[in-house]
Amino acid sequence: MKPLKSLHRGFTYSFVAGLCLLHTPVHAAEVSVHKNEQSGLLTWTSEDDGFSIELIQLLPDFVRAVYAKHGFTHEEVERIAGYCVFGSILKNTSEQQLTYKVREWTYTDAQGKTLSVKTKSQWLAEWRKAGITFSWTLLPDDVVFEVGDWQQGFTTINLPRESHFDLHYTWTLDGVPHRGTLKDLSCAPETIEQP
Repeated sequence: MKPLKSLHRGFTYSFVAGLCLLHTPVHAAEVSVHKNEQSGLLTWTSEDDGFSIELIQLLPDFVRAVYAKHGFTHEEVERIAGYCVFGSILKNTSEQQLTYKVREWTYTDAQGKTLSVKTKSQWLAEWRKAGITFSWTLLPDDVVFEVGDWQQGFTTINLPRESHFDLHYTWTLDGVPHRGTLKDLSCAPETIEQP
């Protein structure tokens, strides 16, 4: 993958659950929150059992710039910029094969309603109907990681700007299902206030 500058961390990134089985192990993840001192934007990192997930707030204007550059219609640019979009980095930190499926991931909004995370496959099907064939940027939704593998891309949450929510995600290590939750995530603001 080719690198793309992230507005939120000052360094370069590559371009950037609901179906939980009974008896799925739940581990106490190590979660850290980093605030970018220049932008005020947040990054959450969870180091769990063999799995690391990092979510980076992305401003709507950054999302607009990415998709406008690739020839998206104004309507489609605004539609995806209306979502809470996060740069996501997932890593296999175990010594086993790891899989994840975004279609199994959910989020719970501030009113307690649980919703499904929109997958790359769903976005691509909608974009094809709009005549768009571009397929990069979004987090792949069904991946097998060997030891040391990692993946990144955008994760989209359909909530209003600056909403708070909990993300429930799943992964499988060597055939054993796991689940985790990142609590009190927040969508990026519309803009950053300049001092």
